[in-house]
Amino acid sequence: MANKVLHKSETRGHANHGWLNSHHTFSFANYYNPERMHFGVLRVLNDDWIAPGTGFGTHPHDNMEIISIPLEGGLEHKDSMGNSAVIRNGDIQVMSAGTGIQHSEYNHSKEAPGQFLQIWLFPNKRNVTPRYDQLTLNKDDRNNKFQQILSPNPDDEGVWIHQDAWFHLGSLDKGFEQDYKIKRNGNGVYVFVINGQIEVDDQLLSDRDAMGVWDVESINIKVNSSAEVLLMDVPMSLS
Repeated sequence: MANKVLHKSETRGHANHGWLNSHHTFSFANYYNPERMHFGVLRVLNDDWIAPGTGFGTHPHDNMEIISIPLEGGLEHKDSMGNSAVIRNGDIQVMSAGTGIQHSEYNHSKEAPGQFLQIWLFPNKRNVTPRYDQLTLNKDDRNNKFQQILSPNPDDEGVWIHQDAWFHLGSLDKGFEQDYKIKRNGNGVYVFVINGQIEVDDQLLSDRDAMGVWDVESINIKVNSSAEVLLMDVPMSLS
């Protein structure tokens, strides 16, 4: 029997700091909801808007897999491993915090706001050597299909992390329909609609809505109006 959890856009936590306008799918910082702690190993899904020329000063992380997906503008990254880069829409960035890192993230533009998704997953190995990677994706590879952007395998398509998780992005036209098969027994899939309108197993989802489904082998996705969709296929067990 399939299990489902629906997270409508307006039910997310919200913090507006002026320079940062952030919506939290799961409990984060001052937003605490005991029913919204995580979806399996998916711990954080923050939808962040950053004002021009501002950002997150240097701060630490450890034992977390951290993924950044820019939606608009550029995100300037610096870290204690010596990496310095700007990631833009079409890129994906990953950090394995492991034994500990420090990093900063700033809006690269002094004129235009930036938007990005920040996603944290619990790792399946603790205290690994910290690492950083980024990749420019071919956006044509997600036209009316799901482009793999992350996996557990360094030799596979996209970036990799220390977790049995797979992420896919799709830019889908009205009328698109596909069954997505979950990659690993014991995984669930968390569907996040960046924009547009879709149905997941007959549940209607619109801009920034999300639904998690587990204890199934596949889910059905139908597109009602052109949509950008992020699928996060993750272990449901934290052990």
